[in-house]
Amino acid sequence: MRLWEKNIRSVEPYVPGEQPNFPDMIKLNTNENPYPPAPKVKQLLQEFSYDILRRYPDPAASELVCALAKYYKVKPSQIFVGVGSDDVLAMAFLTFFHSKRPIFFPDLTYSFYEVWAQLFEIPYQKKKLDSQFQIVMQDYFSPNGGIVLANPNAPTSIAKEIDFIEEIIKKNQESVVIVDEAYVDFGAVSSIPLLERYDNLLVVQTFSKSRSMAGMRIGFAIGSERLIEALNQVKYSFNSYTMNPFSIKIGTEVLKEDTYFKECIQKVIATRERVKERVKELGFLCPDSKTNFLFLKHTKWQAKELFEALRKQHIFVRYFEKERIENYLRVTIGTEQEMDVFLDFLQKYNKVI
Repeated sequence: MRLWEKNIRSVEPYVPGEQPNFPDMIKLNTNENPYPPAPKVKQLLQEFSYDILRRYPDPAASELVCALAKYYKVKPSQIFVGVGSDDVLAMAFLTFFHSKRPIFFPDLTYSFYEVWAQLFEIPYQKKKLDSQFQIVMQDYFSPNGGIVLANPNAPTSIAKEIDFIEEIIKKNQESVVIVDEAYVDFGAVSSIPLLERYDNLLVVQTFSKSRSMAGMRIGFAIGSERLIEALNQVKYSFNSYTMNPFSIKIGTEVLKEDTYFKECIQKVIATRERVKERVKELGFLCPDSKTNFLFLKHTKWQAKELFEALRKQHIFVRYFEKERIENYLRVTIGTEQEMDVFLDFLQKYNKVI
């Protein structure tokens, strides 16, 4: 091995969900919203002039920042935006986690946390969820360099109460605590109200799931002015122009379509609850999901075999070949019609097995 090869940074990358392309497919593997973005989006896309592309976008994304601040009733100086919540979270890791002490996050959670820790050479410890996939609060009470919690968690779909989250923040006021709320709109309670009491809390959300804009890549963080100032300092030392003009304008306008947004959320929740009860009748175990997906384990069927059988029919779900969850499937909630096809397949599969 040559010297330059030895000096290449080695990291095990995050593996994104498969992006199949079949005309008849039912795609339930990447937690996308099955309903289109707000109607205003289509109108805006038709109105954009291509001349906008020759100019740099606003590096501060001020229009979007101010719209988010108004929507969430905070100051613009408390908002940070990025190219999806992945960009925001990665920037937060780079900005806040420089202690020699390890950062803490659950052993079963969004797998990008471990990737970023390795990439940025941050010491970390994975805290084991209990047998019911619940966070053990006391595991987060020892000295650390930071804490990251997804609430609701993925892939388990479980949400913790705001009092639970606050107790962890309260015990860790010398560390930055990041609460990743990618799925919070589907039935969980946001930690945003805690920002009034804790200046070490950073809440991260995204437009990808609940606002049907995964392809637009808009994420944001809300925190104390000091935390946001630090994030911007690192961002401007890395890449000033992270947000494109389409994302800034469309993200701003989408926030005004609140009625449509809430109607879509309620449709997803209603479908989720219906499917949850039906799969239980078919022999599945399922946590009480507060996300737009279900985390399923059958009492008799093997998850990998079911995953492959579904795939042959162009029904795509997510399978994680990992310790403790190797017999679980994560199934995104699609439209009523898509979920009926999924349930019909399970009914037929049940008769064959």
